[in-house]
This record gives sequence, structure tokens and C-alpha cells, in this order.
Amino acid sequence: MRRILTSLVFAIVLIQTVSAQTKPRARDLGVPFDGTPGANNAITDVKGVEVGYTTLISGDGDKAIRTGVTAILPQGKQFNGRLFAAWHTLNGNGEMTGTTWIEESGALGSPILITNTHSVGIVRDAVIEWGAKKYPGGGYSGDFSLPVVAETYDGFLNDINGFHVKKEHVFAALDGAKTGPIAEGNVGGGTGMIAHGFKAGTGTASRVLEARFGGYTVGVLVQANYGSRQLFSVAGVPVGREISDLQPKRGDQTSSMGGKKIGEGDGSIIVILATDAPLLPHQLKRIAQRISLGIGKVGGRGENSSGDIFLAFSTANAAEIGKDEGVANVQMLPNDRINMLFWATAQATEEAIVNALVAGETTTGYKGNTVFALPHDRLRDTLKKYNRLSPDKK
Repeated sequence: MRRILTSLVFAIVLIQTVSAQTKPRARDLGVPFDGTPGANNAITDVKGVEVGYTTLISGDGDKAIRTGVTAILPQGKQFNGRLFAAWHTLNGNGEMTGTTWIEESGALGSPILITNTHSVGIVRDAVIEWGAKKYPGGGYSGDFSLPVVAETYDGFLNDINGFHVKKEHVFAALDGAKTGPIAEGNVGGGTGMIAHGFKAGTGTASRVLEARFGGYTVGVLVQANYGSRQLFSVAGVPVGREISDLQPKRGDQTSSMGGKKIGEGDGSIIVILATDAPLLPHQLKRIAQRISLGIGKVGGRGENSSGDIFLAFSTANAAEIGKDEGVANVQMLPNDRINMLFWATAQATEEAIVNALVAGETTTGYKGNTVFALPHDRLRDTLKKYNRLSPDKK
């Protein structure tokens, strides 16, 4: 009991300090990216979007807990309306609840939660309970009754069958959500995640279009737990082939990752995209599809055992979507002006993944299994070798 209480207290401390964490990001190391980021280079650059985490780290061996919950509130904790939304899957070996209603209605009416594979059920139930307490007296709603909860598998580092995520952790992530800069790497649902054979987890980035293209903002948050080492690329440089050591290490040969081998392209990635551009659901579906291009640039190929699932929503038109009488008058960006949003989507996704890897910290977890951080010095040396280090960071 003492270990459980200590873990809960530790998690709450992380929630309170998560926005204040400072780590070098990919741009700080000299990784060159196309496009112009927003003020925080985060999904929270889209006005109204809030992000909160609960991070659970305690124990070792068979009892190692390395997991958590990430909460994304599309328009803050007080929002009780709907936003246009769409989803897309590059490869479907994963889960994102609520997508059937999003496909049918073209709208999102709930927070978005990301956790580990075996905690989807309790997180889903907790979101409904959180909404019921916040808005008492309500009956069935296709929005809060069918919330969006996604997952990636953290069983190599986390005692995933210990079912350590509880509803209180979900409430804390939702209630602690904030705007502004947000933490990356070993936080929230990304705590136990691995990408391209390195420690990864949560990452974020944003792009702001030029005024002549509308000045719109695109923000992305990823939970990266996918990809092979040999295909890992940063800014067009084959980093995975240049840094081929530091492979995940098993502490106990009986440990497993659900039957999957580490570093061969298995795993999953969840990507959530927000924009303030006035897009209709069919246009957001097109945006969600372009997320795949950003993943491809880093080295993801939508492998057979990977759950690559994406959700895109627009904060525009919220007042009109919420009408329950009369005729809604919504705005729509013409399709002939959507290309720059496609570009921004791929750019922000690419950078968010690299940010997750740069922020990842070497972690030893379940049964002594260890996953190593991407070494910053060697990343810089590799970029320099291929003449791809940003000029101002040489």
C-alpha cells in the first residue's frame, strides 16, 4: 500500500510541475526543420487547446510502473460543445475509441486521452465519469458517452498487466491540463514508450502559415512508440544506421513485448492534430491522411504490427456547430487553398516525433529491461557529418 501511495503522490507532483520542465529540443541541438513554429512550438499554440499529464513511475523488476495518461482538451475544461473532426488510420493494429461516431457525425465533443494499451477501458470510463460530474443531470450523449481514448503498448518497460492506471489519474490529467509550453519525452501516456529503438514518448510541435496563406496555426502532439532503427532518419540523415548500437536491452530473457521484437518496425504511434483553420470534416480527413507523410520522413512505414491512428480537429466554427435550431452558417477554406496546411501537417508531425526522441531519457523498467536515450552529441555529430546541422548551431 505504501508503494501505491508513494506512486500516486509522485504522479501528482509531476502534474503540477510538468509545464515548467526545461529540456533541449530538436531545434536546440541544431536539427533543421522547414516551416515556422508557433510561440511554444506545441499543439497548445492553437488557441484554447490544453494538455495535461499524469506520469506514474515507481518500483522495479516485475513491479516496475512506467506509464501514465495524457489528456488533450480541444477548447479547455469549460468547453461543452462540438468541433469538426476526422480520423485516419495508416495501419490499424491499435485502438482509438469514439471514432465511429466521429466518422458518422463529423464532430468531436469530448476530451482526447492517450494511455497504454491495457488501460483504455478504465480511462474511457473515467472520462465519462469526469464529464458526468462536471455536467450533472445529463443523459446519453454521443459526445461524452463515446469519448476518444487512444493507446500504444508500453509492456517492455511497464508492468502493463498490473493495471496501474486508475480513474484518479485520469481526473488529475484532465483537471491539470494547461495551455502554454508542455513537457515531452517520458511523461503522461508516453512514459514507457519506444521509437526507432530509442526511448521516446510524448512530443509536440506547431506551424504558423504566412499571412498570405491565412496565418493559420497547425499543432501536433504525438505518442511515439513505433519504427525500426535502420529506417530512422532525421532531416534526411540516416541517423539509425549511423547510431546502430544502444539497442533496447532485456534484463530478463523471459520478458516480452506482447510477442513483438524490438526495433523491427513494430509498435504504434498516435497523432493528434489541432488547427484554427476553418475546415469541414472531409477536409480534416485529408489533413489527417497527410500525418502519414511526416511519419514517413522519420522512418515509419505503417508496418503490420503498428497501430498508426490519427485524429484532426478544427477549433473554427464551434459556435455554429453547437446550434440546436435554425441553420448553421459555417466557414470553409476552399480546397484550392489547403496545400499549405498539408505541408504544415507533415512538417509539424516530423518535428514532434524528433522532439519526443530528443526528450526521451534512458529508462530501466519491467524485469530490468532498458531502453536508451538518443545521444544528443552523436546526433549532432551525425548531422554535421552530412552537412545538415543548422548554421546557427554549428
